Amino acid sequence: MDKPDWAAPLTEAYERSLGYLTGLPDRPVGNTMNWPDLREAFGGPLPDGPEDAREVVAKLATAAEPGLVNTPSGRFFGFVVGGAHPAALAADWLATTWDQNACLAALAPSASAVEEVAGQWLVRLFGLPAQTSVGFVTGGQMANFTALAAARHEMLRREGWDVEADGLAGAPRLRVLAGRQRHDSIDRALRFLGLGRNAITPVETDDQGRMRPDALAEALAEGGGPTIVCAQIGGVNTGAFDPVGEICAIAHQAGAWVHVDGAFGLWAAASPRLRHLTAGVEMADSWATDGHKWLNVPYDSGMVFCAHPEAHRAAMGIRAGYLIHGADGERDPLDYTPDFSRRARGFAVYAAIRTLGRTGIADLVERCCTLAGRFAGRLAAHDGVEVLNEVSLNQVLVRFLSPDGDHDGHTRAVVDRVQREGTCWMSGTVWQGRAAMRISVSNWSTDQDDVDRSVEAILRCARPDAGGR
Repeated sequence: MDKPDWAAPLTEAYERSLGYLTGLPDRPVGNTMNWPDLREAFGGPLPDGPEDAREVVAKLATAAEPGLVNTPSGRFFGFVVGGAHPAALAADWLATTWDQNACLAALAPSASAVEEVAGQWLVRLFGLPAQTSVGFVTGGQMANFTALAAARHEMLRREGWDVEADGLAGAPRLRVLAGRQRHDSIDRALRFLGLGRNAITPVETDDQGRMRPDALAEALAEGGGPTIVCAQIGGVNTGAFDPVGEICAIAHQAGAWVHVDGAFGLWAAASPRLRHLTAGVEMADSWATDGHKWLNVPYDSGMVFCAHPEAHRAAMGIRAGYLIHGADGERDPLDYTPDFSRRARGFAVYAAIRTLGRTGIADLVERCCTLAGRFAGRLAAHDGVEVLNEVSLNQVLVRFLSPDGDHDGHTRAVVDRVQREGTCWMSGTVWQGRAAMRISVSNWSTDQDDVDRSVEAILRCARPDAGGR
């Protein structure tokens, strides 16, 4: 067997990684190079022959760093992106080193076992039913897809239809009820599943984006047939929670399946202070969440949970003569995810949970919410700044008012200036037809100083003399 030089490229990667991470507090949060220049930095002809591995790693890092949006920074507040906790990052390095294909217990026994253990820890952390099955996927999109595939299986099975064998042609029509302020990953999952966006009947929401139970009851009464209700906890703009307990009671009375999109909001169930927001969540049939949001494990990491393991396995599982399927008690991960070959995501999740523990996870979630409240309070205290949402979680919507009345244009200009200024990074959004800055506090390393520095930078960028629009 060849004995390659592992030490040189891995040493270069380690030194570059450590330099990057320790330098984060002093780095501009946004990228510092435009896309054409980045492509030029990576470009050149196809190499004719081999190059030294350590030199390749060094050149790669040098070319990439100016184009990195420094999302691990404690002052990155865009898109509900968490950082990477040190233990989770280290475990993810090991997962890459071990290079396990986490599809079968026979092929990756440790990966299979760690997913089972970490998955059940999460079930207990969120207060879900004990029999709940778990799949480790790329993120909220595939978690929603997988859960809705299980729902599609079960609701059509009850109608005497085997969708895995016979497809959708001629099947009873499934209808999906979801709030008007749902995340687009629900629509996208339904496209992937062959149900289509038009399967959705939008349900009216309140001024914070919460589904109205009375509107759901009316929508359920308007039509029969197999039905899936999609609730949301943690709206991507306001952070608002659908009243999931009421939704489950109403939907189950009508025989519907309830899926909960809790990409980041489900983590509130881990907090004694915030758990009331998720009251009744355990009554649902399936759930989706992200590990790369509030658990702060590296991308990519999502989890799907299903209260009906048989439906979960029926929708995802596969049997083939060339595979070695797990014996009784051995968990084959491919029975719970759309992937066949995939990386072993469970190691990083396990390390994060083990390092933080129940109290550490609760503290992480609660601290982010406290800091979001600090953002809202400090910004709202200034003339010309308006906070648009009830800050009940980690999301803050901010609008900047202009003397000339072009509040949308001014708000977009402030977002752009903040992103270019470099102290912090927030994304823009549109809420109820109005442009807004969306601040998402999700990083384990963010502290009060990060918030205060960011507020000062935002207010500088919002001044009339900060630059033209």
